[in-house]
Amino acid sequence: MSTRRYLIVKVLQAVLTLAFVLAFNFFLFRGLGDPIQLLAKQRGQMTPQALADLKTQLGLDLPAIQQFVHYIRETLTGRLGYTFDNQPVSTVIAAAIWPTVLLIGSSTIASILLGVWIGIAQGWRWGSKFDQSMQGVTLVLYAMPEFWFGLLMIMLFSVTWSIFPSAGMQSSATDLHGTKLITDVANHLALPFFVLTVSYLAEYSLIMRSSLTDVLGEDFVQTARAKGVREKLVRRRHAVPNALLPTMTVTILSLGYVLSGAIVIETIFSWPGLGRLTYLAIGNQDFALLEGLFLLFSAAVIVSNLVADLLYSYLDPRVRAG
Repeated sequence: MSTRRYLIVKVLQAVLTLAFVLAFNFFLFRGLGDPIQLLAKQRGQMTPQALADLKTQLGLDLPAIQQFVHYIRETLTGRLGYTFDNQPVSTVIAAAIWPTVLLIGSSTIASILLGVWIGIAQGWRWGSKFDQSMQGVTLVLYAMPEFWFGLLMIMLFSVTWSIFPSAGMQSSATDLHGTKLITDVANHLALPFFVLTVSYLAEYSLIMRSSLTDVLGEDFVQTARAKGVREKLVRRRHAVPNALLPTMTVTILSLGYVLSGAIVIETIFSWPGLGRLTYLAIGNQDFALLEGLFLLFSAAVIVSNLVADLLYSYLDPRVRAG
């Protein structure tokens, strides 16, 4: 398959998937209940005229087909409706993106770097005591529940020793600026960052180790050794670059999940990101907000899948040939 055709096919698949998610999003949340009744319940007493005006404002007085067209038009222009407390959904989501990117993005990158490094060290020393001991550690970390580990860290470092704060992104003080503000945010970031990094690195370590041990048995690695190439060069130029391909795919897909946040960890640490926002929206039955969040998360995953497919096909032409 030519590069251009492969590119067109993958982009069309991503667009069709996003269109399906858009349609599914519309019917899913409208099948969960009457938004007007839920809004009326949240806002208290509302006159029949106020309910009718609200229904007209949200386009819910139109036939289903026209509602769907209205929904598509509004979504494509960035107008995602209003939350139960009458704030624009797009504004509420935008305010929570940066905290999630800071926490989930930084911990994901740190766990990728550490996990890949540990996986390379294990795979290159396959069967050694180091490999066996690290294999046990990574398996324990992989199976360990995040919420349990997060609560344990809070008990140790926030309750018992009072080293780090247990909740929020920054102190309630309003006079923090510059270096003091950065230090305060970093202090609040430390515990959730550590929990997520330790929880995630095991996955990358296990994948990298498995991939590297498979590559070490390939003919081109044995040929390089037979030619007298030094082991360091065999590892750096031949084994690791080829073993990184499967790990790279998982890495890019993981970056796509950054925007979805970590609901459990953000809730435990009261981190004001998209994960905690999702938790609060579920508790409040705020369907308009959930609809916008679901669409954002789905789009991020679809785009990351597309990038992974295109990059992998560029690095490994056998994918296009297949």
